[in-house]
Amino acid sequence: MTRTDEQAGGPDSAVTVRGLVKHYGETKALDGVDLDVREGTVMGVLGPNGAGKTTLVRILSTLLAPTAGQATVAGYDVVRQPRQLRRVIGLTGQYASVDEKLSGRENLYLIGRLLDLSRKEARARADGLLERFSLTEAARRPAATYSGGMRRRLDLAASMIGRPAVLYLDEPTTGLDPRTRNEVWDEVKRLVGDGVTVLLTTQYMEEAEQLASELTVVDRGRVIASGGIEELKAKVGGRTLRIRPADPLHLRPLADALDALGITGLAGTTVDTERDAVLVPILSDEQLTAVVGAVTARGITLSSLTTELPSLDEVFLSLTGHRAGAPQDAVPADTREEVAV
Repeated sequence: MTRTDEQAGGPDSAVTVRGLVKHYGETKALDGVDLDVREGTVMGVLGPNGAGKTTLVRILSTLLAPTAGQATVAGYDVVRQPRQLRRVIGLTGQYASVDEKLSGRENLYLIGRLLDLSRKEARARADGLLERFSLTEAARRPAATYSGGMRRRLDLAASMIGRPAVLYLDEPTTGLDPRTRNEVWDEVKRLVGDGVTVLLTTQYMEEAEQLASELTVVDRGRVIASGGIEELKAKVGGRTLRIRPADPLHLRPLADALDALGITGLAGTTVDTERDAVLVPILSDEQLTAVVGAVTARGITLSSLTTELPSLDEVFLSLTGHRAGAPQDAVPADTREEVAV
């Protein structure tokens, strides 16, 4: 079965998702997700734990069947054409999935053979990727002896054996030290430069800003915002006013009072309980003056009041009401499903 233009979702679309739903009993892991990823770009999918990011990746890589909706990747339907699709995608999950008893070279060679490469091609491809990921010196050592960063690089190399058109990176730098994280980022940038399309799920705002050209924010199985980084920042205004009352018990009353003014822009106020502050998007100097006046009128003693350019983390906080790493209602642990065939 071959791809069609209709299935591909447009000439520049590598991933097209429409109305994707996944239920686990009463739990809605995905609740009508729409997504478009342009060829040769990085789409960052942001969301807290339990938002549905990994479920989305597992469906798009044919490891789960959706409850409803449609999705095509590289022109192939994820439900009707899984065999063809698996030949043009790569996946790196949250944890390295290499065989620890095999050497790095044996891991890559084995995957190459499973992808129907000849012995010669599998050896050549393995050696090339070991060199590219700075693993040549450790190539003959068992993967069990590798550091966490080396295992992650080996896992990423394994996902590239088949020269995928689309690569899924599901929180690829979780648990890595800053140096190794930067190495992974550099490699992802090189892959995109070679024309690979990347779907990246992450909780690290810095990672999203480093790699992604567009972002989709998901929370509780729904897309709540999407667009370029600067576009999303504009949704919370050009500046953020951070107000810290001296007494943390005044956080909620202060936020309610400011919301009642009806002047705080598109996103409203947000209570940052981790830092004992109220965040207010400011679109103009007049709004800033009105907010300061309202604080004074309430007679609330402040410990600090600062204005800042919005960070991506604050965009996320304003959109969802919590930080990207904040725990949410989790999808049931037993999420085993019959893989589409």
